[in-house]
Amino acid sequence: MQSSKETILVVEDDTQIRSFICYALKQEGFSCMTAGTAQSALSQLVSQPVDLVLLDLGLPDFDGMEVIRKVREWSEVPILVVSARDQDREKAAALDAGADDYLTKPFSATELLARIRVALRHLHRASAGTSQAMLCVGGLCMDFSRHLVTLDAAPLHVTPLEYSLLALFFKNMGKVLTTQYILREIYGVGYGTDTQALRALMAGLRRKIEKNPASPRYILTEIGVGYRLVDE
Repeated sequence: MQSSKETILVVEDDTQIRSFICYALKQEGFSCMTAGTAQSALSQLVSQPVDLVLLDLGLPDFDGMEVIRKVREWSEVPILVVSARDQDREKAAALDAGADDYLTKPFSATELLARIRVALRHLHRASAGTSQAMLCVGGLCMDFSRHLVTLDAAPLHVTPLEYSLLALFFKNMGKVLTTQYILREIYGVGYGTDTQALRALMAGLRRKIEKNPASPRYILTEIGVGYRLVDE
């Protein structure tokens, strides 16, 4: 059970699912706020701070994708999408818009809580910062002391999860990292083998750092094994 009362906003129009999620959260010691529409969610986020947002995409007033975009205009609060949309392109679009993770319905309470813990852990790491030096590959640089990613000297917006993934590659520059190793390091032990989530996360990151994501220059795919950051 959590030692602190972290607040989670559950944005879900299905009352049964909303009740199920809030029950699971409260059992783990989280504080739960709810919203059944996109407008209600945005109003609550503006009026009071939360630690994480659980967001369904199929909302009655407007699409959850628009909620992600609007929130990212002013906040870095972790956003975990929970949706019945299971296509890779839908996951990639949500992550590219600024979501930190994507969980497909139906899901278990155990998996949901694991994803929440991962998102909060990345948020805490991002807030703590690090004293490591700047590392660069070509025009792509990570300044760990300032928690900043730049591309050709221009600041690059990445989500906390994308930052952690990129940091993992920079700390293992030139090494081939297997898919399972990346899943374990990014999502934690016991996360499972959801390679679709990793592929979607990678696709979103590549769209930000690569001029041609179909022919990557920085993070290369080692077919059947994993990925590797070039070591120029």
